[in-house]
Amino acid sequence: MQHTCSICGTVYDFVWKEGTPLPKNFPFCSERCKAADLAKWLNEEYAISSPLPSLILSDTERELLVELGADLDDDDID
Repeated sequence: MQHTCSICGTVYDFVWKEGTPLPKNFPFCSERCKAADLAKWLNEEYAISSPLPSLILSDTERELLVELGADLDDDDID
């Protein structure tokens, strides 16, 4: 299957079998492009263009998030 790198536009062969881990650089063609994408996130070059919908969490999901250190503000999350 052919895949196009979203950073440099290189078209490369995407080889993967169900049940195995994805290639280490997927969805990028190389470690360099993967690092360039991370740098864009860290430099805040990417942004979410619209507000995220409010989340409705079950009690179990809420407990797990709190256990993982999430700061749940009841005004933001139902």
